[in-house]
Amino acid sequence: MKQTTIAKKIEGVGIGLHKGEPIKIILEPLEKDMGIVFYRSDLGTSFRAEPKNVINTQMATVVGNEKGYVSTIEHLLGAINGYGIDNIRIVLDANEVPVMDGSAISFCMMLDEAGIKELDGDKKVLVIKKDVEIKEGDKYVKVSPSKNPKFNYTIKFENPVIGKQSYTFEFSKQNFINEIARARTFGFLKDVQKLNAMGLALGGSLDNAVVIDDTHILNPEGLRFEDEFVRHKILDAIGDISLLGAPMVGDYEAYAGSHDLNHKLTKAILADEKNYEIVTIKEGLKEPEYAKAFA
Repeated sequence: MKQTTIAKKIEGVGIGLHKGEPIKIILEPLEKDMGIVFYRSDLGTSFRAEPKNVINTQMATVVGNEKGYVSTIEHLLGAINGYGIDNIRIVLDANEVPVMDGSAISFCMMLDEAGIKELDGDKKVLVIKKDVEIKEGDKYVKVSPSKNPKFNYTIKFENPVIGKQSYTFEFSKQNFINEIARARTFGFLKDVQKLNAMGLALGGSLDNAVVIDDTHILNPEGLRFEDEFVRHKILDAIGDISLLGAPMVGDYEAYAGSHDLNHKLTKAILADEKNYEIVTIKEGLKEPEYAKAFA
């Protein structure tokens, strides 16, 4: 199995969630072993998508350094990970990835138009060797060894519109497109109003988020899935876990997880070489069973 990139450059424009201004995004091919790289064209600086470059996880996952940063990367990374793309450059002219419709489906459409190209390099995956868990109170995220990668997520909100939801996603590109990619981010009306007062979430609207008051969904079209909320949390997790630097072969499980817990989990995994193994899927040898998840 070979490493992949996109076949051609593709451009798009969308609104930034926090500043509410148009942002230009360009996806470009990269050569083998280059990984996922964000490039701020307005600053002339790059950041690799890896745990050591994560500088904030309060409301989104943010990568950067003293020269600048890129925020709200998780939905785009979710699409890139879902499509099994190993090497790509993401060019932005602002400090956040555009929110598009609040899901990953617009990025999937960009990737479909760009096409996938195999590179002259064998694919590498990160195989989980032992359980690793991050727990804070009753909230937790964990990974465990598995030959068929899955994401098992449970959320619980006091709000009656959401309540308790669980979903198990078996990792594959087609499953990602069918089950996860269209699930939108969500927020509570009272929180949106507070954020607006702080100069944040100025680009948020019913066009790019599911908004909930105390008893109702405010979006006139309703939900895309009955359990869209927990499916979106899986999208976030897929994006956050991609910061490991290679597709993960293992099961992910969460109860009331967050970007912060996911970041702590990726750091904990990489902190001890006994937790994982980087495996090269060499051409000409029998591919392991889990390889089909990344085809």
